Amino acid sequence: MSFVRRGWRNVREAGPRRLALTIVLLLAALVVARFSWSMLGLSPAEAAFYDIRAYTAASRAAVDQDPRIVLVEYDDDVLSELPQRQPLDRRVLIAALRNLDTMGAKAIGLDIIFDQPQPQDEELIELLRSMKTPVRIAYLSGEVADEHIIWKQQDNLDKFMARLEGSDARPVNVLQQNSFGVTRLFPPLDDRLPPLMARSMLEAGGEGSKTMPGYTGAIRFRLGSRDGQDDTAESGKSAVSEPLYPAFPVTLFADPEIASGFTEMVQDRYVLVGSNLVDVDRVSTTLTNGTGYRPPGMWVHADMIAQMLDGAELPKPPPITLWLLAFLFVTMAILTGLLEWGSWRIYALFGAQFAIMLGIPFVLHFQGIDTYGLPAIGWLAGWIIAFTAVTSAARAAGAVQRNFAQGALGKYLPREMAKEIIDNPELLALHGEKKAIYVLFSDLEGFTKMSHAITPEMVAKLLNRYLEMLSQVVLDHGGVIDKFVGDAVVAFWGAPIAKDDDGTRAAKAGYAVWQAGEAFRAEVAAMDPNLPKIGKTRVGLHYGEAVVGNFGGDTRIQYTALGDSMNTAARLEAGNKALDSSVMASREFAERSGLDWWRPMGRIVLRGRAQPVDIMEPAPDFPVEDRKVLLQAMILSEKNNTDAVELIEKVSARHPEDAALANLLHRMRNLGEGNAYVLG
Repeated sequence: MSFVRRGWRNVREAGPRRLALTIVLLLAALVVARFSWSMLGLSPAEAAFYDIRAYTAASRAAVDQDPRIVLVEYDDDVLSELPQRQPLDRRVLIAALRNLDTMGAKAIGLDIIFDQPQPQDEELIELLRSMKTPVRIAYLSGEVADEHIIWKQQDNLDKFMARLEGSDARPVNVLQQNSFGVTRLFPPLDDRLPPLMARSMLEAGGEGSKTMPGYTGAIRFRLGSRDGQDDTAESGKSAVSEPLYPAFPVTLFADPEIASGFTEMVQDRYVLVGSNLVDVDRVSTTLTNGTGYRPPGMWVHADMIAQMLDGAELPKPPPITLWLLAFLFVTMAILTGLLEWGSWRIYALFGAQFAIMLGIPFVLHFQGIDTYGLPAIGWLAGWIIAFTAVTSAARAAGAVQRNFAQGALGKYLPREMAKEIIDNPELLALHGEKKAIYVLFSDLEGFTKMSHAITPEMVAKLLNRYLEMLSQVVLDHGGVIDKFVGDAVVAFWGAPIAKDDDGTRAAKAGYAVWQAGEAFRAEVAAMDPNLPKIGKTRVGLHYGEAVVGNFGGDTRIQYTALGDSMNTAARLEAGNKALDSSVMASREFAERSGLDWWRPMGRIVLRGRAQPVDIMEPAPDFPVEDRKVLLQAMILSEKNNTDAVELIEKVSARHPEDAALANLLHRMRNLGEGNAYVLG
């Protein structure tokens, strides 16, 4: 659970607005997971997935031919022998009904619409009124299904039915409930229509207790164990080699001698009479995508009769169950989104959850549950929405944390370097490595003395302002702030990421730090004339090797540089006081800076050091010719220091106010061993 808690903490850190959006998306995910069957983009997918499991379940539970229902058909072979195709020849129908009436059927259903007057209507009506076998005749109402019947047809149909009133030949509803062009459900009750054909036939056959009154759930379409649903006739049309129900051409029953031989096939059966034509009244069912076969509408009535006879009223999961499942899967998505697992484990978890969401509908369907309306695709879509909402919030929190970390690092590192370290955290691993770096060491002259003369609050205010100004200079020039030591700033270039222009940046930063110190002095003087005067900022610059890295432990570390180069830079900074200068660099530093503004300032032995150091001072405004003379003097001093001093005297005379130059002249006149001046 620690993974989840850490993930939840990340989500909360995304901020209140992002958290509010996440909650809205999670509520949307819950709605999708519950009501996907009613959503435009998901309902067709739900219906298609329902058909897949309906076909799979039907294939697993194939049955033998069902003899309780007999189909008497006008097929294409029959019509090829009759004088007309539409409307269906009523002379054959009259003869067939007359013979069927003697064969003891429980009820006869005519899936034929009598909406066009024919010369044989009088004979047909007389026969229907006189039949002993209950007859149920297809009826349509333009008020409900205006796309199936026009006004004139309706008028003819109503007149035909009116003449049958008082007999046991009654109108029945043959409209089938379509969803997305596919018949899947029992039609709902409608007061504008007569009873459903299947129910009315069972009532007429003395089995009214089996009519499943009020049931509007899924039709249990079945496959026969010897169905040839995927067979193809020579004409290229889909064919069925042996249908689920016994089926015979209507002409067979029109001949009394032939019909008598089928009495046992009809007796105590439900007989449906209708068309089985290639281009008329074909219906897509839940099995159509699997079988490739669209049965005639009469077969759907047969399936509903068989389902009622079997008492197969498919139960639906109650709404509370659907809500609980929707909540469960959204919760699963939330928890999965909060997990911080490795790739293979999280993918395995994805697979397991998807298998559960897609497998539950199949299991329920195989158990005889009506899964029409079960939001299987909705569960998956809701899961995806919830998972995306949580993970995007976590990513947003990660971005916030990244920005915070980058901002925090940005107080010590240049912004682009901080970004690279965030992207590649191994750059700051807990170890040190030897690197050649450019070191800057600065100090503010007189600040310690001044701090004793003012309030602590003012000390803190001035110190923060001073360090802010110098830090900004370092970061603007791509340096790494190593540490603050009181008012001293230590920085370096070349680690953790080295750049080609590190020397140039470091040199310019050193000069800019001195300028920032001068600006700070002016700012403090303008702030309060009564404040003690602040001295200048002194800067030491050196290039050399140092061990750079994270030092400390797992609980607390410091990224710093250690080595002689750091000490040399610090002593160069301190040497500025004795040299009457502000910024001083070693020759190693100056030569690698790529700048031409340096003037040589002799060779000195720093306090506490044995080896002399050639020092250079940045002087961008110093005349180029005088800079060349100073360089010539430094070279000449190796052989003839007297002549070198004369050259420096001439340069110093041209710049009488240059204290550092006068200091150089003094030192050149008092060189020690190795042509170096030892600082006291």
